[in-house]
Amino acid sequence: SLTDRIDLRAGGTDAIRVHCAHPQVPNDSSNLAYRAAALMSKQFPDRFARFGGVDITIHKQIPVGAGLAGGSSNAAAVLVGIDLLWSLGLTRDELQSLGAVLGSDVPFCIAGGTALATGRGEQLAVLPALTDLYVVLAKYRSLSVSTAWAYTTYRQRFGGSYLRRSDDLEERRQQVHASPMLAAIAQRDGAQIGQRLCNDLEKVVLPAHPQVLQLREAFQQLNPIGTMMSGSGPTVFALAASQAQAEALQEQVRDAIANPDLEFWIAEFNPSGIRIVE
Repeated sequence: SLTDRIDLRAGGTDAIRVHCAHPQVPNDSSNLAYRAAALMSKQFPDRFARFGGVDITIHKQIPVGAGLAGGSSNAAAVLVGIDLLWSLGLTRDELQSLGAVLGSDVPFCIAGGTALATGRGEQLAVLPALTDLYVVLAKYRSLSVSTAWAYTTYRQRFGGSYLRRSDDLEERRQQVHASPMLAAIAQRDGAQIGQRLCNDLEKVVLPAHPQVLQLREAFQQLNPIGTMMSGSGPTVFALAASQAQAEALQEQVRDAIANPDLEFWIAEFNPSGIRIVE
């Protein structure tokens, strides 16, 4: 699996410290993991003082700026870890409410699995786990895309189509809950899931980054179960029915593009979110 590991320790001082060897990961308050610890210190100042702050060490494997929620999952891990470290006994709902303060996808990173996200993305409805699919991910090592840029650009170009009336929003909510994609997930129908993959942010990222479009097309030509850009990019993924098919897709795309800057990962769907290893 493609995962980061977060180590948490009582700091022995009244400070929050972040350590990460990755050159693109900040060690200051701009790091979402730091902000998660700061939020917990504000919510539970007595515990923060009692345990002498917190030391956070991030062992980074998820690429930075890749559209894979690496920062959000790190923040989720800090919330879950501090709950354990400080013996707070928070429920998952309470942790997810705190996560929503940090970012719309942090609650999902806490829960993991498969879910329908509504609202800003923080309102989750659990869906059946997709345990029979493999994922091939590919990204140009030297290319990152700013999530803020992707969303801002999308709003500038397509914001006029946003729904604003409450009746329209309710109608859309009902459409989503009755969508063929949810039916395909409920039936664990990989072929239907693949056919219905859609990411609106491709409308702004692919024209701005032709190499990402080329990568997506390279996967598409091999007829995987489905392929799409992940999040705000630039990572592209394809779905496969087996480890062998995933490996074949990886090698064929690697040969087709033949760029040493392109890196790949193969992973399975994880039915859970943050996992505690003591």
